[in-house]
Amino acid sequence: MDYTKLSKEISYALRHAPWEYELELDENGWVDLQQLIESLREDKKWRNIGIEDITKALESSDKKRHEIKARKIRALYGHSIPQKIIKITKEPPEILYHGTARGFIEAIMTDGLLPKGRQYVHLSSDTGTAMQVGKRRDEEPVLLKIYAKRAWNEGVKFYHGNETIWLADSVDKKYIEI
Repeated sequence: MDYTKLSKEISYALRHAPWEYELELDENGWVDLQQLIESLREDKKWRNIGIEDITKALESSDKKRHEIKARKIRALYGHSIPQKIIKITKEPPEILYHGTARGFIEAIMTDGLLPKGRQYVHLSSDTGTAMQVGKRRDEEPVLLKIYAKRAWNEGVKFYHGNETIWLADSVDKKYIEI
């Protein structure tokens, strides 16, 4: 196990791009440790990591960048995102995108996009970000087109995450196109 690489990946996830890992930071930057582990496990190189690997990576780092308390973890400094993301409903653009593994398509086209243990469904305003997120689970992900404005007009709530990321509680299949 390369604990230096693991520490850097954790830093990237918590400090710079939590949306790529579908992580929801609270107002103090904390995220559930198990949620981080499950997200990291979606990448082949971290498939078998556990809490002991996370702990060892953090302890072996010469820079103390993170802390763990009460089954939660956070980066202590160096965030390139705002620490507090206020979830206020906002009208989305006409179209949003979601990149996903090919193996999830049947379930999505049956049940829609669901948060699956996370707080929100993560969507993107651009195809590049959506595909980057999808590639965490599949080297050849499927790009889904979400008719966000139509969903909004029919009562689906959307929240603006940052420049490219949008959140929704869920998205019905009738608003999704492959």
